[in-house]
Amino acid sequence: MFQQLLGAPFFNLPDSLRSLHSVRGQDAFAGEVDIERGRGLLARLCGWLVGMPPAMQQAPLRLELSADPGSETWRRHFGSHRMATRLRRRGGLLAERLGPLQFRFAVHAAEGTIYWNVARVGLLGLLPLPARLFGGMRVREWEQDGRYRFHVEVTLPLVGPVIAYHGWLEPAASSAD
Repeated sequence: MFQQLLGAPFFNLPDSLRSLHSVRGQDAFAGEVDIERGRGLLARLCGWLVGMPPAMQQAPLRLELSADPGSETWRRHFGSHRMATRLRRRGGLLAERLGPLQFRFAVHAAEGTIYWNVARVGLLGLLPLPARLFGGMRVREWEQDGRYRFHVEVTLPLVGPVIAYHGWLEPAASSAD
């Protein structure tokens, strides 16, 4: 799916990114994550509504991927917290549902890094929301020291920081750290 979204730039990405985004069938990755959660009531409510994990430091992370020609299911295990989403390609954008929200991301690659930028947002599949409200949602993937690295950050107007998490992954069979 990411090959189709990114086109030729996909083949210039570092090995760890191409490996994670080339899964066919099932595969698993393991690593570590640090998670910070927003402290305000609205931030906690927003995080709860979409099933975000609680704050934790140096927690084990496991990502189980199931890929078929039209979609990928990402089952994330942040310590004991589970979060699953399905990714699909829709009109040249990457679609992902988080709780009642359906996001569509424009995905692009530059200098060995993949960026996800919010292009559209819908509530309950019925009501479009202004994408600019989610301009504080940033997703970035890159390779460092041979490992797949990621950083996800969500800040909303009038709410403030909702969540920020970052960490690394490598194929589950070789994660012995």
